[in-house]
Amino acid sequence: MSMLTTEKQSKNQKQIVNANESIFEALKNKTADLAVVGLGYVGLPVALEFARHFSVLGFDINQQRVEMMNNSQDPSDELESSAFENKDIRFTWEAEKLAEAKFFVVAVPTPIDKQNQPDLRILKSATTSVAKALKKGDYVVFESTVYPGCTEEVCVPILEQLSGLQYNVDFKVGYSPERINPGDKTNTIDKIIKIVSGSDDEALENVANVYDTIITAGIHRAPSLKVAEAAKIVENTQRDVNIALMNELSMIFEKMGVNTYEVLEAAGTKWNFLNFYPGLVGGHCIGVDPYYLINKAIRIGHNPILISAGRSVNDGMPAKIANKIINELKTRGQKVSNARILVMGATFKENVTDIRNSKAADIVLELQKSCNDVTVVDSWADAGEMKDHYGIEMSEAATGIYDAIVVAVSHETYVNMDADQFVNMMTEDGFVMDVKGILKNKIEAKDYFSL
Repeated sequence: MSMLTTEKQSKNQKQIVNANESIFEALKNKTADLAVVGLGYVGLPVALEFARHFSVLGFDINQQRVEMMNNSQDPSDELESSAFENKDIRFTWEAEKLAEAKFFVVAVPTPIDKQNQPDLRILKSATTSVAKALKKGDYVVFESTVYPGCTEEVCVPILEQLSGLQYNVDFKVGYSPERINPGDKTNTIDKIIKIVSGSDDEALENVANVYDTIITAGIHRAPSLKVAEAAKIVENTQRDVNIALMNELSMIFEKMGVNTYEVLEAAGTKWNFLNFYPGLVGGHCIGVDPYYLINKAIRIGHNPILISAGRSVNDGMPAKIANKIINELKTRGQKVSNARILVMGATFKENVTDIRNSKAADIVLELQKSCNDVTVVDSWADAGEMKDHYGIEMSEAATGIYDAIVVAVSHETYVNMDADQFVNMMTEDGFVMDVKGILKNKIEAKDYFSL
């Protein structure tokens, strides 16, 4: 008997779960495989954690990324190669191999389009791939952030139609929103309480047991898929609205000649004051998720005035910051088109490589409308991706001296720089615009501005 035949029989045997064995027990006993669909910032850490305990199939449509992972390399540069060691996992870009699994975790991006409307194309495509592999007794758990109701309104019909199976009779569904914080080495996936939900009581119990295997912080059982979907949206919408308030306060205080950070430091002495600060709100979560809730609210007949206003304020910050810089140059008698500006930081947040929905990039694009010489540096961001995604040419290092330095992202490298390093890169009349306020009380020899 050939090895190929033996492997095929082994895979077929795994698809037949003992009738008296729950899906969780089958995974635990490795008589069933777990597949993670989408291996980005969320999917890969989830897959590797599961692979400590279960037999895991990691699927991603990007062949180049899969080849990197097969060589123990995280394409997102979040995980060390050691994270791949001693894990029962295999990676593939071939969708037909998904049929080897019985428990599917879908962790693909859910972005917005140019009109700030939910873009579910990637989620629908991933669900289609799973549907073609779906068998009786299988489970599908979604982690992608969506509006309340999306799983049952959009994903379940795809699963039913393409598989020919009946929801909650032939297969079960769960929703467990991702809570991974890119760049955070302290609050890792296992240390964050995990919200889980199921399409019925049996599904909830099995999904909870599966995640409880990898989560040490604990499991919160939501009473329905919609509640779990809404919880994720609320987490980021709350932060978005609070940051928008801080950004609007910074505009008010600027006109009063009052330092916003000094105001927040004073106000923060009260025990119940919420610790939020002004800044850029980009990335694939806080700057995106509220639009999913706004879209759903409007479709059911409610105008979400407060949430929409918060989004408007935060989306307008790059232009506000760029205009502030341009006006400062003009007050110094500079011809803006000839000014040299250095922008430090291009990723959406500190100490990550992710450039998606980067508001630092938006500042650069705004400045380039008026200034011909804008140098952009960021050791975390990939120059090729910046060029392809935004049309922005990055430089390996700053050169010469600048009329204005914009610290757009609080990378640790910039936080650890001393004042002289900034001063030596500026003209006599140069100034610093510190978006995150990381250089407060540090830059004294030159004019210093923050939000």
